[in-house]
Amino acid sequence: MSEVNKGVLVTGVIGSDTHIVGNRILSRALEQEGFRVVSLGALTPAAEFVEAAIETNADAILVSSLYGQGELDCDGFRDLCTEAGLSDILLYIGGYLVVGDQPWEEVRIRFRDMGFDRAFPPGTRPSDVTNVLEQDIAARRADAKQGA
Repeated sequence: MSEVNKGVLVTGVIGSDTHIVGNRILSRALEQEGFRVVSLGALTPAAEFVEAAIETNADAILVSSLYGQGELDCDGFRDLCTEAGLSDILLYIGGYLVVGDQPWEEVRIRFRDMGFDRAFPPGTRPSDVTNVLEQDIAARRADAKQGA
């Protein structure tokens, strides 16, 4: 594991979803890359993600959903963050986010419109997430320094 803390992340599986294996694999990969991961596990309400992000001063929230109800479970998620004073927190989501075989680009746009910075399709490799996450956190930190 790297000695450098590249950022604090809150991860979990939202709503009534119990599919935790992929989330655990991703969390482990993130830790190996030097991120501090606060894993909330399965069956996590949206408000718990936000509370954990506040408590840990997180850089990002990574939401998993594999049972196809991500759209319902994440409706208003960005608003919850904004109301809690986390308007600039990075929001990522990934997994089987919708029911049925829908074109991924349409799903991705839908989640971007819901306020997620990035949406990842099923089968995304952990390294694909860690690479862009590191860049996104660095960019947010640079923006914050310029604004200070």
